[in-house]
Amino acid sequence: MIRKAFLLLSLVLALPMPLAIAASADTLDDLLAETQKARAAEAEENKKREAEFLASRDRQKALFDEATAKHKAAQARSENLSKQFDANEVTLADLETKLKAREGNLGELFGVTRQVAGDTSAILYNSLTSAQFPKRDEFFTKMAKSKVLPTIPEFEQLAFELLREITETGRVARWKTEIVSAGGEKESTDVVRIGGFIAMTGDRYLDYNAKLGTFSVFARQPASELREAAEELTESKSGYTRAFVDPSRGVLLAIYTQRPNIMERIEKGEAVGYVILLVGFIGLVCSIYQAIYLFGVQRRVSHQLQHLDRPMRDNPLGRVLATFRGDAESLEDDVEVVELRISEAVLKEVPKIERFQAFLRLAVAAGPLLGLVGTVIGMIITFQSITESGSSDPKLMAAGIGQAMIATVLGLGIAIPLLFINAGLATMSRSVVQVLDEQSNGLLAEHIERKAGLHGGSANA
Repeated sequence: MIRKAFLLLSLVLALPMPLAIAASADTLDDLLAETQKARAAEAEENKKREAEFLASRDRQKALFDEATAKHKAAQARSENLSKQFDANEVTLADLETKLKAREGNLGELFGVTRQVAGDTSAILYNSLTSAQFPKRDEFFTKMAKSKVLPTIPEFEQLAFELLREITETGRVARWKTEIVSAGGEKESTDVVRIGGFIAMTGDRYLDYNAKLGTFSVFARQPASELREAAEELTESKSGYTRAFVDPSRGVLLAIYTQRPNIMERIEKGEAVGYVILLVGFIGLVCSIYQAIYLFGVQRRVSHQLQHLDRPMRDNPLGRVLATFRGDAESLEDDVEVVELRISEAVLKEVPKIERFQAFLRLAVAAGPLLGLVGTVIGMIITFQSITESGSSDPKLMAAGIGQAMIATVLGLGIAIPLLFINAGLATMSRSVVQVLDEQSNGLLAEHIERKAGLHGGSANA
């Protein structure tokens, strides 16, 4: 029995108790008393915890009840709002039906108005007339995006702007405004606008920048003929004058201004082009010099034909005549020798008369050949650009193709005029040589007749 009690006491001691209790107890009775005291304190603590738990449970219950009440109130409000929404939907549907019934054709008119405003907004944004009447497109853009029917003043403004655009497209207008020069500076000047197609100031054509709403001077201006027409138009105050109009509203003019001039085209021909031009220039100088010489020769030969009895040394015919006119003792009796003397005199004059014609024929033949050389070089450059870039982009091939074509044109450009010039010089020289041949044959015939007369007179004697 004592052993069992000891074991039970050991189990009790094994429970979580303060070690101070076991340490302060000297006997079992003390230990029992300390244990009872500890249990009493623990029971008191448990009662406090239980009271706090119950109080917390009451607070939680109160909060739960409050949340439940709010939830029920919110649910009731939601049901009321849902019923009100459904009622509003029905009312809105009825109102929309009444609105459509009362609108009639106004709904269709509104749709057409928005469409017209949207289309017109893009037109006015890029129109040249917007430089004179700015910010018109904003009104059309606002009307195109509007969700309500436009008012009567808005309809009137819409009609007015459309009518003004139609009217301004057919007018030549002049007004003072600021433009951007080719150097980027702003300047105030008078601008002349031909409808909605083209604008100019002085002899300069203008490009309209829709984003900035202002004109700018083209960096490159067109040919002098177009610039003279622009200056004539801007200086005129009344009456009629010529003018150039771009139906694409500046697109064609911008492309036209980028066309290279004659010097730029020649530069594309590079070295071969300069060689061709050098050959052509030399041929032209030689042909002009020879043409002037032949004109003088023809004039002097014509004068000599009128005075065959007085040979003059300033022309080929006079020099030929002078060979046999003068001292009769210098004339040979042998006809063959006389004929050779005459042929010698004529042949002395022929080289000067036919001078440079061989070179001109060479230039005529060499021009197309040099152009062919330039064409081959240009095609080589084209193929190299294709190989290096790995693509057949026309912009990459443009330089080589341009050089090829320019060289061909330059070669034909010098060959064809020189061909006609050489033909003209040959005709002029042949006419002079023909006169020399005729007169030399006449000299020979006269010599033969004179000789025959002398022999006949001797026989009679």
